[in-house]
Amino acid sequence: MALNFANNNSLSAIDTKPSGLTGGSITLLSTQTASSSSTIQFTSGIDSTYKEYIFKLYDVHPTNDSVDIRVNFRDGDSNFDATKTSSFFWAYHNEGGSTTQFGYASSRDLAQSTSDQALTSNIGADNDQSGVATLHLFDPSNTTFVKHYMSVSNAYENGDYTINSYCAGYCNTTSAIDGVQFVVSSGTIQSGTFKMYGVS
Repeated sequence: MALNFANNNSLSAIDTKPSGLTGGSITLLSTQTASSSSTIQFTSGIDSTYKEYIFKLYDVHPTNDSVDIRVNFRDGDSNFDATKTSSFFWAYHNEGGSTTQFGYASSRDLAQSTSDQALTSNIGADNDQSGVATLHLFDPSNTTFVKHYMSVSNAYENGDYTINSYCAGYCNTTSAIDGVQFVVSSGTIQSGTFKMYGVS
């Protein structure tokens, strides 16, 4: 397999994809926009069509101060209460440059819990504060194995910190996951854009 370069022999100058290079594609399936919403739910389109689903959350702004964006999963009935086990760690730094930390956040992990899973930490409600996140859900229609998920997020925290959070876990069920719900830990989602993609 040969790479085709333009004229400066650098990787940034590749102008043709090598013929032997293969890979999947990502397809936008659904977009929802929050407006003082108590929940954002994706209840269709999560099926065996794709082995992986990616959810992108843009500028999620809460009505209440110091809240988390949280997620839960539906495993065949009408409730978003799949049993989950997870881990959660974060890194943060304040605007004044005086406080930093990197560590495990045991208050946001789950152990065989049906509670909502935190994705972010302490988003502020000031007009310029919001949170963003990417959540991966793997093989949700598989009926042999548990359903893994992982996320990375960043929040403009209510005390003027940036908090970069990492969460991963699994829904401890062999039932298919057919719905995903996003909420905030108190109040409502005043604004934000939520997108669901399928990966093939």
